Amino acid sequence: MPAPAERSEIMCTLRNAGTALVRAPAPRLAEGIVTHVERRPVDTGLAARQHRAYVTALRSAGWRVRAVPDSPSPDGVFVEDTVVVCGDLAVLARSGEAGRRGEVAGVERAVRDLGLRVARIETPGTLDGGDVLRAGNTVYVGHGARTNADGICQLATLLGGRRVVPVGTRGCLHLKSAVTALPDGTLIGVPELVDTSALPGLRVAPEPAGAHVVVLGPDHVLLSASAPRTARRLAADGLRVTSVDISEFEALEGCVTCLSVLVP
Repeated sequence: MPAPAERSEIMCTLRNAGTALVRAPAPRLAEGIVTHVERRPVDTGLAARQHRAYVTALRSAGWRVRAVPDSPSPDGVFVEDTVVVCGDLAVLARSGEAGRRGEVAGVERAVRDLGLRVARIETPGTLDGGDVLRAGNTVYVGHGARTNADGICQLATLLGGRRVVPVGTRGCLHLKSAVTALPDGTLIGVPELVDTSALPGLRVAPEPAGAHVVVLGPDHVLLSASAPRTARRLAADGLRVTSVDISEFEALEGCVTCLSVLVP
């Protein structure tokens, strides 16, 4: 469980929804990178409808949705990877996948328009936003193919007083492919995919997709429709659960966290 100060910060942050940055799927979505899953056909028409439903869920939860300029990159819809927002600071990422670095430009314009201070990860550092998980004053950062030690060190310096904890990952694209946080700061995930020694009190998700939780409010979470057992368990815990079908994005190793950047 997070410390009282961390729980307090989480709850204060979530009292009022802010802006959700999203980017529509590109026509070339089906060409997106896959690393740890077998490629299967992607229905781009269905993906577009699923993305609209995802955006509707954000709006229904009170988030103002802001569309980030389109990117020709097939993976541009996974906007979370381009930036880490902490308070009034936006840290522009530098992906370990060189082909995705061009996705950052449109996001930079969006965060500047929101009035955020902007910093960036510089070479030789690499970092994907999907590797960064905040839980109160602690920031867990996955160390793997997309994020290296130099990138983690740079992020720690930019975040100042935040406690930054590197977490080894294996068999997954990003840290948040394996672990996310619930509204009270409790971590939930798949222990086989991460170094659990760095993750105190990790709650085991009933199914892999249950590791992917978007916190929409103090008692409201968003899950993939492919995590019904997790949805039932969290609902039994008193949380309001919204489920969305994102099957076409999951075919590209995407999850509900990847498709937006929430700026309180």
